[in-house]
Amino acid sequence: MVEIQRNKSAAFPILFVYALAITGFWYFNHFGVGKMLLVGVLISPIFILAYLVLSYQGPKQSKLYGLEYLTARLPAVKKAKGHVQFKYKFLWTVLIIILYFALTNIYIYGLNTSQTIDVFASFRAIFAGASGSLMDLGIGPIVTASIVMQLFAGAKIFNIDLHNSEDKAVYQGVQKLLVIVMIFVEAIPQAFGYLVPDTALVTSLNSMAPGYGHFLAQSIIVLQLFFGSYLVFLMDEVVSKYGIGSGISLFIAAGVSQQLVTGTLNWLPATLSSPASLSNPPAGALPKMFYILVNSNSGYLISNGIPQILFQPPNPMIALLGTILIFFIVAYFQSSKIELPISHERVRGARGRYPLQLFYASNIPVILATALLANVSMWTLLFWSSPVLSKVPILGHNRLLGAYPTATQISQFNISQTTPTSGLAYYLFSPNGLSDWLFPILQPGTAQNVLLGHTALEEAIHVLIFLGFMVIASVIFAKFWIETTNMGPSAVAKQIISSGMQIPGFRRDPKVMENVLKKYIPAITVFSGAAVGLLAAGANLIGTVGNTSGTGLLLAVGIVIQFYEAMGREQLMEMHPVIRQFFVGG
Repeated sequence: MVEIQRNKSAAFPILFVYALAITGFWYFNHFGVGKMLLVGVLISPIFILAYLVLSYQGPKQSKLYGLEYLTARLPAVKKAKGHVQFKYKFLWTVLIIILYFALTNIYIYGLNTSQTIDVFASFRAIFAGASGSLMDLGIGPIVTASIVMQLFAGAKIFNIDLHNSEDKAVYQGVQKLLVIVMIFVEAIPQAFGYLVPDTALVTSLNSMAPGYGHFLAQSIIVLQLFFGSYLVFLMDEVVSKYGIGSGISLFIAAGVSQQLVTGTLNWLPATLSSPASLSNPPAGALPKMFYILVNSNSGYLISNGIPQILFQPPNPMIALLGTILIFFIVAYFQSSKIELPISHERVRGARGRYPLQLFYASNIPVILATALLANVSMWTLLFWSSPVLSKVPILGHNRLLGAYPTATQISQFNISQTTPTSGLAYYLFSPNGLSDWLFPILQPGTAQNVLLGHTALEEAIHVLIFLGFMVIASVIFAKFWIETTNMGPSAVAKQIISSGMQIPGFRRDPKVMENVLKKYIPAITVFSGAAVGLLAAGANLIGTVGNTSGTGLLLAVGIVIQFYEAMGREQLMEMHPVIRQFFVGG
């Protein structure tokens, strides 16, 4: 490979910022020399990457080419050289799903589970992870890396053309590298604040390295999180290249499906330490309903039983009905499409239709929007309560960003330590069910433990801001996603032309076809993003069984439908190899 030309003077400002970071770390923590050396080593890769990008002076316009040598050597799953038969694709998909479930049940070595705080508790459904396991971070780093890359590409910061094959290869390589960076960005703050090491491990490490036991135990947890998260990334690549559909989507659907079944059919009492009773009925929606109907008299049923069945968490019947309603709405929209007439240029009479689904951008926009919310939740919590980050000027312990409950508020309101009580984090925090927002707004006097000290008007504003954010963010991410995945008018026009097809009545020219597609694709992209954002937020507001969140439910339904359609396409290509050329582009 040709040596990359670099401007070595770019190292001086980077070294200056690195020195400032080290000085700031020492100022706020007063670590000894040994720990400061370890901190310096841990944060140095970020500055090395910054140097590789900023110092690039090669012939290419984008400075991302400064990372090309490094990204080309990252561990990755190679693409299949030929066509992979359907039976092998199905087998690989099943094996990866089984491996995923196995990893969610392998817990991190040296973790004190009784003191661990699940930062992503509200977002578990879409992060496809399990708290305290090797899958603790789930797909979070992958999705976050995708968000960052899309935002930078959309803002033209990278100066990269995604229609150019070389630029696109570099873009994808840098995204893989950014996944690794994001694993550490999400793992280190958690391991050094909320994933508490076991005392026995700390003691044994202290005996080997006095004074460093806790630090080494946290480092061991970080390494395990990295192993699990990068394994998820590789598993996603295996499914994408050798299986059916997307690995990320399948992991989400598998986790959500498990929660939906449990939330609907769980016959164990809501409080496991107490026997089942009318005040402690089974947790599942259906067992709960049957238990109360069978064991209560008419007076109790009218006064308490029916409200308990319909509205009282966990898993009230209104949540089950809402889940079923969302399922049918998503299934309807998923099957609705605009069909453009196309014909073959050489075979007279050979006509067909090119389908443009109303959910054209699929569920990806709402995944990205919810992942952004998860990162807001995590970082505001860290800046509020982390021993290190809470001391950062302006950002640390700032109520405008987000305040979190004190020990008194936790016991008073019976809420989690990760529930925001004010600031930006509060207004972007997702309500979960009617009892979380509608009843408190209608009867604020009897719902102060839910309002957390806020007025009914403030809670209404909270709901509107959350709803608006989900819709607007989903539309923005839908537009970015279409452009970065070759689903825009230009790319689709080239795909149709290359397959020998054309739109009847129009000249067979990519520009002409692109102009025709511009009448449809931008409009359905905006509609697609707004619809999935509104459905996800609406499902959150209605409530879902299994505490899956509206986003998780929306994703699971859409993913299952898409997976079914993908299986149909794979079988069709298996039966008619000529059709394969249309789907894979030759």
